[in-house]
Amino acid sequence: MFLGENLLAWLLLAIGGALGVGNVLAIVRPPIDPDTGEPRIAPRGRSAGMAAVGFVVAIWGLASLIKG
Repeated sequence: MFLGENLLAWLLLAIGGALGVGNVLAIVRPPIDPDTGEPRIAPRGRSAGMAAVGFVVAIWGLASLIKG
C-alpha cells in the first residue's frame, strides 16, 4: 500500500488534530483584520464544538494506530 496499512488512521489523527488545534487557536489568539487592525473574534460556541469534534477524531485515530 502507498503509505502503509494504517493510512486512514494517520489521516484521522492529522485532520482531527489540525481541526482541534486550529479552533482552539482561533479562540485564544484570533487573527488580525487587515482593514481595521483589530482582532476578528471567532464564534466561541462553534469553535469550541469543532475543537471538541477534532480532538475526538484525533483520539480515535491514535487509538486505531495503537490497536494496530
